[in-house]
Amino acid sequence: ILAQGSRHASRCPPARARAAIPRAAQASSRAAPPAMANVPVSELSKEQQDELLCTYAALILHDDGADVTAQGMTNLIKAAGCSVEAYWP
Repeated sequence: ILAQGSRHASRCPPARARAAIPRAAQASSRAAPPAMANVPVSELSKEQQDELLCTYAALILHDDGADVTAQGMTNLIKAAGCSVEAYWP
């Protein structure tokens, strides 16, 4: 049990207070996750979409521990069913 003066004490309501709130209401009161961007991808220009594809491809390759090369990026972009102008990767 946390002491009342503890910095963690205010994070959760007491168990009896939580029990009084229906589960559906508890779940619906959670905030929605933040959006990735303010603009939908469909509203980006072709050039912006190409840049975004290359950025994601580079991040994926890096996170996977692979060398970030133009060929690796191109292969990943094609595997995703997308294409970019040849000068991007």
